[in-house]
Amino acid sequence: MIAASLDHPGPMPKSDSDMRHFITVLLLLGIFSSSGCILYEQDIEQGNVLTPEMIQQIKPGMTRKQVQLILGTPLVADVFHSKRWDYYYSLQPGGKDITKKLQLTILFEGDRVTEIIRRENNDGDGKKNRSG
Repeated sequence: MIAASLDHPGPMPKSDSDMRHFITVLLLLGIFSSSGCILYEQDIEQGNVLTPEMIQQIKPGMTRKQVQLILGTPLVADVFHSKRWDYYYSLQPGGKDITKKLQLTILFEGDRVTEIIRRENNDGDGKKNRSG
């Protein structure tokens, strides 16, 4: 009975290179589990990046092309609401809840800006500004 168990020792590595690989993996697991390894969590920005300087440049009477040159292509340009362009932006710092949300709606009459609506929410503080 004892001889039979020595002939088949179980799931151990078969060659020297397998043994080195096995030991390397064990060492790395030990290092990472004992070091309290801290992982970096990247900030997540979604939508159109809208700076205050960009938004201040948009004025009633501007053309669609002028708006697009400043703000870029709108995130939402709905064919059923062709008089409206919506720009959205949100920031989620690494590993935290979303701390900044911004929605900018540009309303057009023909090819010209008639109204600019800005909705901002920073850390739960909701603000709404209109111009035009």
